Amino acid sequence: MRLTVAYTTTYHYAEPTRRVIQLLRVTPLSFTGQNVLDWRIDVDCDAQLREGRDGYGNVTHMLYVDTPVRDLRISVAGRVLTEDTSGLVKGLAGDLPPAVFCRSTSLTEAGPALGGFAAEVSGAGGSVLDRLHRLAARIHQSLRFDTEATAVETVAEEAYAAGHGVCQDFVHIFLAAARRLGIPARYISGHLLRRDGADVQPAAHAWVEAWVDDLGWVAFDPTNGISTDDAYIRVACGLDYRDAAPIAGARSGGGTEQLSVEVAVRAANAQSQWQVQG
Repeated sequence: MRLTVAYTTTYHYAEPTRRVIQLLRVTPLSFTGQNVLDWRIDVDCDAQLREGRDGYGNVTHMLYVDTPVRDLRISVAGRVLTEDTSGLVKGLAGDLPPAVFCRSTSLTEAGPALGGFAAEVSGAGGSVLDRLHRLAARIHQSLRFDTEATAVETVAEEAYAAGHGVCQDFVHIFLAAARRLGIPARYISGHLLRRDGADVQPAAHAWVEAWVDDLGWVAFDPTNGISTDDAYIRVACGLDYRDAAPIAGARSGGGTEQLSVEVAVRAANAQSQWQVQG
């Protein structure tokens, strides 16, 4: 499928800033089943962009704004050709060993409730792949999607106990359970062409990749209870949300801040679907 993405992040500051530094993880890589045709980043003020790679192999851009601004707009646009690989992720250059993704983080630590949940999922038996499919399905069935229930600092155990959250929480719960079972798993951020008719969603989507011997990395979307297909654009990976967040940074000055994010994902010869967060 040929997908186009238009992704705009806008900041409005109550007072002029003195300096803004942002780390951008918004540029996808090409690999088997995903071919980036073109991609660009634009900033609406005098700024510097320095491209690099982080320890997980993600494409990064450091954004520096050294002149005072009241408004800052970062626009990302590109075209990607995708194929349905039944969730299999292959051909990533310089990928890290799976064992790296066995380590829990403060956001993905499995407490008593998630430890019991992981044991219950594993206790039903089957192969590693069977258990991962069961885990994704159980999270999808058990948790309610709610954009008002959690925040970026909400940990997996807390979100699981509450029984609701956003895609970030669904992913952290999956990671906590999988790692408790000794299965390497990692956080993935990217974009999704929505097919359910919904037109208001968080700007960026998130899912997981888990390691299965003899298959390699397999991608699961616990928010929707499926494996990924050609509607997904993979952008960045890490141990949790903090490692793969599209934009993170700091500023001096500026007073209070208002943030608005808008993403449009379109497929050729198909009605566009919008994801908006404000």
